[in-house]
Amino acid sequence: MQGYVQVYTGDGKGKTTAMLGLALRAAGAGLRVYIGQFVKVGPSSEDTAVKSFLPTVTMEQYGPDGLIKPDNMDEAINITQQGLEKARQALYCGEYDMVMLDEINVAVYMGLLKVEHVLELIHKKPQNVELVLTGRYALKEVIDTADLVSEIGDVKHYFNNGVGSRIGIEE
Repeated sequence: MQGYVQVYTGDGKGKTTAMLGLALRAAGAGLRVYIGQFVKVGPSSEDTAVKSFLPTVTMEQYGPDGLIKPDNMDEAINITQQGLEKARQALYCGEYDMVMLDEINVAVYMGLLKVEHVLELIHKKPQNVELVLTGRYALKEVIDTADLVSEIGDVKHYFNNGVGSRIGIEE
């Protein structure tokens, strides 16, 4: 199988959801999937579902406890760098057909990773591995290098009316 580079970006809700739908489809086809979630930590409904129902999908998180602020920036950078190394290993080890790096664009935007790190992953990607990158703020260099880019726009969102995250919908 020829692997391509997909990017899901934009200000709208649904980038991670689209990625997870693709992971579900891949798992249903018997593909082995690795999901690395940057800047996320803690249990989530998607993590529970992946572990319970998708044995061919591995999911790991690379985020510091709590919000990333100036006082824990060094910790956040360190954890993100460790996540980048795990992502490299997943991409190059030959064990996975698809490698998905959730919120990696946000990690670059926040200064936790350099865009050069992401471009290196793209350029050195094995030919048979599908690479999926998500998160707002995808840089032009990443967009120009990708094979498929979907920009998810924010037309209307109930968060603007004070509705918080809901278990099973946003969490």
